[in-house]
Amino acid sequence: MDRLRGFSLIELITVMAIAAILAALATQSYSRYVFRSHRADAHQALMMIAQAQERWYATYNRYADDLGKLGMADSAISEHGYYALALRVLDKAEQGFVAMAMPIGRQLGDACGNLSIDNAGRKLPDSADVKANANGSCW
Repeated sequence: MDRLRGFSLIELITVMAIAAILAALATQSYSRYVFRSHRADAHQALMMIAQAQERWYATYNRYADDLGKLGMADSAISEHGYYALALRVLDKAEQGFVAMAMPIGRQLGDACGNLSIDNAGRKLPDSADVKANANGSCW
C-alpha cells in the first residue's frame, strides 16, 4: 500500500508555530517604526515653536509666555494630531523657555514619552531628564 502524500499534523503545527513567532516579531518591530515616524510630528512642531520664539525674542527682547502670542492656539495639537503642545517660560524676566510635546492617543505607547526643546536648543525626551536622550534615540 502506497503511503499518501501530504503533510502530517506535526509538520503543520510546527510551520504554524514558526509563522506565529515571525509574525509576533514583525509586529513589534513595526510598532516601534510607527512610533518613531510619528515622533517626526513632534519634532516639526517643536522646531516651529522654537523658531517662532526666536523671532519673538528678536522683536521684543523676551520670549513669549504662551502659544497664542506665537500664532497658535493655547491648547495646540501637532499637525498630525499625535502630540499636544505646551510652552513654559523659565523665569519672570522671560529669558528662557521650554516647549513641550506630550503624546496623545495611540502615541501614548511610545517609550520616549514627552519631548521638549529649550531656548538653548537642548532636545530632551522629558524636560526634567537630561541623561535619558544621551544616545539621541528619541530625537
